[in-house]
Amino acid sequence: MATCWQGLWAYRFYLIVFFLPIFLLPLPILVPTKEACCAYTIILMALLWCTEALPLAITAFLPVIMFPMMGIMNASTVSLEYLKDTNILFIGGMMVALAVENWNLHKRIALRVLLIVGVRPALLILGFMLVTAFLSMWISNTATTAMMVPIAHAVLEQLHKMPTDRDVEEGRNNPTFELQEQKEETKLDEKGEARPYKKQDCPAPLTPSESKTQKNKEQLRFSQGLSLCVCYSASIGGIATLTGTTPNLVLQGQVNSIFPRNGNVVNFASWFGFAFPAMIILLLLSWVWLQILFLGFDFRKNFGLGEQSRNQEGAAFEVIRREHKLLGPINFAEKAVTFLFVLLVVLWFTREPGFFTGWGNLAFSDDTGKSMTSDGTVAILIAVIMFIVPSKIPGLTQKPVGNPGKLKAPPALLTWDIVKKKMPWNIVILLGGGFALAKGSEESGLSKWLGDKLTPLESVPPAAIAFIICLLIAIFTECTSNVATTTLFLPILASMSQAICIHPLYVMLPCTLASSLAFMLPVATPPNAIAFSFGGLRVTDMARAGFMLNVIGVLVITLAINSWSIPMFDLNNFPSWAQSNTTGLCGVSQANVTTASP
Repeated sequence: MATCWQGLWAYRFYLIVFFLPIFLLPLPILVPTKEACCAYTIILMALLWCTEALPLAITAFLPVIMFPMMGIMNASTVSLEYLKDTNILFIGGMMVALAVENWNLHKRIALRVLLIVGVRPALLILGFMLVTAFLSMWISNTATTAMMVPIAHAVLEQLHKMPTDRDVEEGRNNPTFELQEQKEETKLDEKGEARPYKKQDCPAPLTPSESKTQKNKEQLRFSQGLSLCVCYSASIGGIATLTGTTPNLVLQGQVNSIFPRNGNVVNFASWFGFAFPAMIILLLLSWVWLQILFLGFDFRKNFGLGEQSRNQEGAAFEVIRREHKLLGPINFAEKAVTFLFVLLVVLWFTREPGFFTGWGNLAFSDDTGKSMTSDGTVAILIAVIMFIVPSKIPGLTQKPVGNPGKLKAPPALLTWDIVKKKMPWNIVILLGGGFALAKGSEESGLSKWLGDKLTPLESVPPAAIAFIICLLIAIFTECTSNVATTTLFLPILASMSQAICIHPLYVMLPCTLASSLAFMLPVATPPNAIAFSFGGLRVTDMARAGFMLNVIGVLVITLAINSWSIPMFDLNNFPSWAQSNTTGLCGVSQANVTTASP
């Protein structure tokens, strides 16, 4: 019997892929409509994404097969959804990020900031969180975590070293992470006069073995806290920019696909203005929570105040300084990549900011005055320049050792070999699959059917709807890909918003942000898995820390969507570009959002 169960478990993915489509077949057979056929495809893809019985990108190709065969869309129309402007933005942004990684610019930034912040416990955690969050705004969360976790453990190794054997014999711990020692030599009696301490006034001193055990526990907890702060801040930092994490791009693509007349409401500048404050608040609250959980409430000790030795701090600082020194002086390639990266960010912000006329409106506008360029145009432009600019100044190239008589041109700042090796093409396909699903839902009438069924929610306050959505997505994203989560839920929420006449972004923005709140399980995100793989962490440790971060994240998102996002996106009014796809029952100026006090 045991062998039978083992065989079923070993072949579980094959069994899921074979039997799942058969199990769901009654839906399109008993209800032979386009809506039912589209729902069959969506449910099948959702379950395959959740179980990962097939690679996520392969599952994303199913609309190319299912929609033409079911008469929902023809093959050429479906295929066009797989390389839209949002995919181009992802490819261009990722190429720039790969150039930053290739020349170790991200490591130089990280080490420089840590040298400035210092190695006192609370400040060390804050320093790692700030650096990781900043880097994950621009490059892959996974690459950021993979770089920062080894640096964190190298610093911890120095902090956890005992100064001398004599210190161990006397029962003294590492002063940076030990419990506060009793320093008073006198105690006030009832009259307020000082008297010497008596034996019963304080607990008995710890023996060397007890002291060492206590010290090891403190060191383990701090090591756990530092590992978790890196992986959590990588996920938090990604929400701040449009290209920081894939769900943000899914939102932009879905809004442009479902509401083609939206006027580019979600662009780099508008997203940054909305998400960056939320990221800062969530990051600081996460720092406070991790500090309390792993360092305790003694903030004086956590910040390294008082008369304490700095031996271990100096050793850890030396590790960071030595790593920074090994990078050598900044070279031409790093300077060129830095310049192009800063130029990219500036061009993104000033292309079509909304509150003033951008360069896209001035130089490359259409008949209506709107910019014909997009954020993807800018990203690809900078990426192409990186393929052109050499990594060394021409004329100073060293001759190869094997053939001193032959000159060799230096490689460009970015080469195709690097892109081919590190570009996550599966995400490009996954994005396209999501856009194809959204288009199929619209063409088949499934979106309208869902909207009609969700009409009773009109009596529920919008603030309550947004809060419930945050909770639902935060739970769902713990066990499935955040990209798959947003891909599945955003079209449904768009239909719901049209049915109950609230601004689509009022429910789509919380869904997108909440999909990044995957903090409780090692398998929830690659950054969590990387931190967990370095040892010292149990699933219960991550779940305990991550549960409270999920609660904090939901509250911060609720605050953001009911405060500064309202004037930014005019969330109080149902927009005309959303009404154009509905039955026309919603007033353009109808205020349906009941805001909460920020």
